Amino acid sequence: MKASKGEKIFYLINEVFLVAVALVCLAPMVYIFAVSLSSSSAVTAGKVFFWPVDFTLTGYEYLLKNQMFWKAMLNSVIRVSLGTVINVGCACLVAYPLSKPNERFKLRTFYAWVFFIPMIVNGGLIPTYMVVKDTNLIDSIWSLILPGAVPVFFIMVLLNFFRAIPSELEDAALIDGAGQIRTLVQIFIPLSKPALATLCVYAMLNHWNAWFDGTIYLNSLSKFPLLTYMQTVVVNYNPELLSPAELEQMSKLGGRNLEAAQIFASSLPIIMTYPFFQKYFTKGLILGGVKG
Repeated sequence: MKASKGEKIFYLINEVFLVAVALVCLAPMVYIFAVSLSSSSAVTAGKVFFWPVDFTLTGYEYLLKNQMFWKAMLNSVIRVSLGTVINVGCACLVAYPLSKPNERFKLRTFYAWVFFIPMIVNGGLIPTYMVVKDTNLIDSIWSLILPGAVPVFFIMVLLNFFRAIPSELEDAALIDGAGQIRTLVQIFIPLSKPALATLCVYAMLNHWNAWFDGTIYLNSLSKFPLLTYMQTVVVNYNPELLSPAELEQMSKLGGRNLEAAQIFASSLPIIMTYPFFQKYFTKGLILGGVKG
């Protein structure tokens, strides 16, 4: 049907509004990028806005030589990879039995509450730290992954997807001799790709952006993930964590240039990853809320 004049005006207003919101969201990244390419004197004088002043690549030259930065980025990549697989895998293993009707899984409601209540009320930071310490996970990458290995939100999203899959498919697989694990892997998981892709995006963002748990559970700077390293060394600048050569280089470079270069570089991996999952993202959120 041909859009009326009022609908055209409404669409135009929506487009203008969304473009404005997109520009507002993009502005901080553009500013950070401009600062990273500007001289220290121009940044200090407040001359830099959305275009570099006194163009220089000194910040990125320092960044390429900063072994601790790249070590921290590698730690983040390892954490994101392990954390995403464990989060999504555990959510699948929990959501699959909980998606069955009460007739087939009599304690389903009880176990659903067991997982749901901790999402609202948790033990707190001190008990969690004590558990991590008593299990000898302190100063280990597993201390950043295992405490949140089973996200309840992921379970809820997958529950709705698994319930929407016709039970006849599962019955046919069981008749053909497939076990529960094989049915999950070969039928339910392939049919839930939009939901799994959505959860992968959430898991990657959560693990990549997390920094506080690294400051609590890790003692060695060499084991810090990238955002913990950024918070400890860049945001809360601590000269004791830097070598004499790094201190000399930073004195020549200027703090804000280096901060901007590292912030911009740390944002690139997740920004470059997101477009590959974008086509699943909206679909996964919508379909996951259709049936409860």
